[in-house]
Amino acid sequence: MTAALDALASGAASILARPLTGGELESFDKYLKILQKWQKAQRLVGSTEPRWIVENLFLDSLLFTRVLPAYVRSLADVGSGAGLPGIPLKIVRPDMRVALIESRAKRASFLSAAIRELGLRDVEVLAGRVEEFVVARRQAFDAAVMRCAGDFHRIARTVAVLVMPHGPVIASGPPKDRRLEVGEWIEVAGAQAGTKRRFAIYRSP
Repeated sequence: MTAALDALASGAASILARPLTGGELESFDKYLKILQKWQKAQRLVGSTEPRWIVENLFLDSLLFTRVLPAYVRSLADVGSGAGLPGIPLKIVRPDMRVALIESRAKRASFLSAAIRELGLRDVEVLAGRVEEFVVARRQAFDAAVMRCAGDFHRIARTVAVLVMPHGPVIASGPPKDRRLEVGEWIEVAGAQAGTKRRFAIYRSP
């Protein structure tokens, strides 16, 4: 566990251009343990190995900060799953109001429990498909994020309704390059030295 937290501290400092605070590191440690505990009952992530979670989930989530505008104070995490990237972003940006949107009931239950155990404020779980919230939450957020672009041209236009005019909808890219019908690819340095990470970005009309 210590090796994993050391890797988190080192990787996060490189991504954020500042060291994690003691409170942030403690929150990540607690979040890691919550994921491991819940993984016994339901499959939330690909592995319970601490180093894998740190490198593939926590640090990968923090890479969103490299493309997320500094002015963002409210964020929608669409298809949040196990709280990624929303919870890691909230830990390092406590000033943000975050909504975790998740259609699967069991995962929404996990998110509610995780928020409670981590003591996170100004975080809510919206249990349902994103399409269910486009009317009630129209232009309610400065930005929206999601892991894995997938069918980005379809989902980006839907999610953009939640975002303020000209605000970004940001998705981490798939392993293989693909042409985007909407938006553009932005490439940034990855969490590991010498690696790259691509994000698809579409701005709401």
